[in-house]
Amino acid sequence: MESTILYFEEIKAENSDILLALVKEKAREKGIKHVVVASTRGGTGVKAGEVFKDSGINVVAVTHQIGPRGPELLEEHEERMKALGVKIVTCTHAFGGVGSSLRRSPPRDQRPAPYWPAYVPSTGDLIANLLRLFCAGMKVCFEITLMAADAGVIPIGENVIAVAGQGRGADTAIVIKSANTTSLFDLDVQEILAKPIQKRLPRP
Repeated sequence: MESTILYFEEIKAENSDILLALVKEKAREKGIKHVVVASTRGGTGVKAGEVFKDSGINVVAVTHQIGPRGPELLEEHEERMKALGVKIVTCTHAFGGVGSSLRRSPPRDQRPAPYWPAYVPSTGDLIANLLRLFCAGMKVCFEITLMAADAGVIPIGENVIAVAGQGRGADTAIVIKSANTTSLFDLDVQEILAKPIQKRLPRP
């Protein structure tokens, strides 16, 4: 079997249109019935809904959890996704959860020596940071698949296509066999369809 991977050289919004067209083609080729898309404000979810309209494919948009920034999904995008039949999942991030609260200690200059408690990475953080070695979107693809499975909007143990990105829009897609968060290692990546050629560098 031969398969190609699409590599994006730049991070830009136009990548979403190219990627979603590829995902639609691959879903038809492989007989995949479920597409899970990361969509913070809802723009990518709307695009996915429009691309897969009347295709018979179940489109799921996974948004950021509520807090600490508050709701980020824009109301107009939410309404449009619902009109297109896109299912929306908003829940605790699979690799975050209570472990992320350990990051919320005061800055070092506001803590007395010996700066205790020190930050000890949670298991979720370790997994997330390892996946980010591929790119930020790869970490998100894993995470949204788990979240959609936990929410019951995609079946367990079936190949789905997960779509995510490193900023606004999408540039990463994989075919992955789904699993619940409590069965993380039942996830099985079948194909990498696309990714950025370079991972996003951390902010200075």
